[in-house]
Amino acid sequence: MKCIIVDDEPLALDVLENYIKKTPEIELATRCNNALEASEYLKSNKVDLMFIDIQMPEITGLDFVRGLSEPPLIVFCTAHPDFAVEGFELNAIDYLLKPVAYERFCKTIERVKEYLLLKLSKTVEQSDIENDYIFIKSNQKQIKLSLDQILYIEAFADYIKLYTAEKRYITLQTMKNMEQKMPKDKFIRVHRSFIAGIKNITSFNSTELEINGTKIPVGKSYKDDFLAIMKGKNLI
Repeated sequence: MKCIIVDDEPLALDVLENYIKKTPEIELATRCNNALEASEYLKSNKVDLMFIDIQMPEITGLDFVRGLSEPPLIVFCTAHPDFAVEGFELNAIDYLLKPVAYERFCKTIERVKEYLLLKLSKTVEQSDIENDYIFIKSNQKQIKLSLDQILYIEAFADYIKLYTAEKRYITLQTMKNMEQKMPKDKFIRVHRSFIAGIKNITSFNSTELEINGTKIPVGKSYKDDFLAIMKGKNLI
């Protein structure tokens, strides 16, 4: 993971550079004394993370970040806690108060790593959906399931159960997360405990539906959306 430090204080640059050298997960690409130097560097170089002071001459760190069309992950570093709200409004991943302790710096690096892993995971999940399949972890294995195989999904405590015509799969995952994964044109939440594969519905009314011989309740808070989608597909 490559990073850049931007600060007009030499001591602050030295401290962060020393911390970065002590931390194997991160590599220092360059250090800059002001926003103008950083701007020139970023025109031709890509980094994953930028540590940047807020109060600098000519262009503040806040103004510099606002002007970036595709900023890297941002960590603001400053002696003034009053700027924290503005910093997070610019989607900074963290905000370090000077003098920065190494333990606190390491927490920031962990936060950055978690964010990047989550982003990668979501990218993979979205790629799966675009390819009409998902991977789920079941029985200590990653299992590939075609979206067309999935009849319906049921919540089960902290787990969810995915039903196909041949088998039931249980995986540790929240219903909300699974709902967000599934394409809206193929699956619909019909109850706090159920997501239905639309093309698999063999009969329905305003209170329940049937898939593969199984009756599934339609919750009151989901009824209107469910009926609207079925009407939109000319099924009413």
